[in-house]
Amino acid sequence: MSTSALPPAPSPLVTASPVPLWARRAAAATLWMSLPSALWRLAVVLDVPLGLGEAEYDAMQIPGWGYLVIPLLSAFQEALAWLTMGLVRPWGEVWPRWIPGLRGRRVPVLAAVVPAALGSLACTAYGVLFVWTTLHADMEITAWGEWLMNICYIPLAAWGPLLGIVTIHYYRRRAQG
Repeated sequence: MSTSALPPAPSPLVTASPVPLWARRAAAATLWMSLPSALWRLAVVLDVPLGLGEAEYDAMQIPGWGYLVIPLLSAFQEALAWLTMGLVRPWGEVWPRWIPGLRGRRVPVLAAVVPAALGSLACTAYGVLFVWTTLHADMEITAWGEWLMNICYIPLAAWGPLLGIVTIHYYRRRAQG
């Protein structure tokens, strides 16, 4: 079989169909919605005064394993949020060159949509439950510390719905193309 009979490889620089500005902004917003809580946790590890009591540091295992687990949790959270960008970028439609055996091939729509939809549900549950339990917890924390924690964690409740909206758009855009 000659190589001219093969379909041309999709361009890794452009999406198959245009992505509207609102979808790009919603995807980028997931990064911003997850960032404050990640930074708050890093501030805990760096011993920035956040108005927390000793019991809260003990619960986060600081000092101890918390010095390792908390930064890893923050990095993992941001990496997951970054994956949302794949729903509006070319690398979410074509496998990157560095993936052996898949490089340059189209990403199957459901290979992106199913994990993203499950992630949306998980992020929504995590955001709502965490914010709800944090706002109603009997924590040893100063008033300004509670205010700061709420400012940092309430945006998490928007992460899941934003991811859901971008996932639906990705599915519709890719299924039509």
